[in-house]
This record gives sequence, structure tokens and C-alpha cells, in this order.
Amino acid sequence: MSPITLESIRSGSDDALFSLLGHELENRITSSRGSPEFIAEIRELPPGLRAMAATYELDVSLALDDLGWHFGNWHSIEFAEETAAALDELGARELAEVFRAALALAQDYWMELGAEDWMEWYHGSALEKAVGPLNDRAWAILKPRTNGIFSYWIEYARKHPERVGAEIA
Repeated sequence: MSPITLESIRSGSDDALFSLLGHELENRITSSRGSPEFIAEIRELPPGLRAMAATYELDVSLALDDLGWHFGNWHSIEFAEETAAALDELGARELAEVFRAALALAQDYWMELGAEDWMEWYHGSALEKAVGPLNDRAWAILKPRTNGIFSYWIEYARKHPERVGAEIA
């Protein structure tokens, strides 16, 4: 895969650019997602790639589950804070507000979300009910975007190629 260049960002389709960004992240990140090493590693990336790495799992969570489930799967306040800042960096400010509100609710149940049986606990829990309206808001924000949070990646890379590590000649 070729390096990210201004030309590759400007000339490629959205799918090609997404693939290029994904490969760049795969090449630069060697640690397990969500681990302390992962967080340290992504903090060394250009700001845009850092934001993309921190939002990947949230996109998956919102496509398959919901915000409460996300905090059970990715049970790290540090990673959650990184994700919130990443949404801001990518220009997804409304989604960042929703995410922060869900995190505030989840923190009241942090022990339960960190328990071995959190998946059984979560369904029907007070947290699941409390984040329901926030899930609806997040999904409404993402509904017009064909590729969910990944749409923000594409827009961001085209607007700020230097912040995703593009080689600008």
C-alpha cells in the first residue's frame, strides 16, 4: 500500500481513501485495541489518525449494539476520554456531546460494566434504559451518513491531509 499523499487523498474515491486510512492505521498500530499500550501508541500518531484509531470501535458499537454496550466492551475511562476528544477532532461535535453524556451515565455503573458478567447484567439494566434516548440521538446523527463515523474520517482527511500524515510535496 502506498503512503498517504495529498494526491491519494484528493484523487481517490471515498472507499479508496477509507481503505488507505485503514491500512495506514494497521501499519502503525501494533498493540491490542483499548489496551494502555494502544492508547500510548495512538497518541504518537498525527492528530487525525489518532482520532480515527480512537473512534473505530465506537462506530462498530453503534452499528451492532449501543453506547452502553460500548462502555462494557471498551471498559476504560482513559480510552473513552480519548474517543470523546477524537470525535471533537474529527468535527463530530454533536456526537461527541452525546458520547460524553452517555459516558457520564455509564460512570455510575462502572463497576457493573467491568464485571465478568456485565453482558447479562446490561440487558434490562437502568443504564440501558438511561442511554436509550442518547442512542436514538447518536443513530439520528449518523443515519444520513452512509458510512457512519467513518464518513467523518473521509471528510477530515480531505480537509486536513497534513493531520493524517499526508506527504505534501
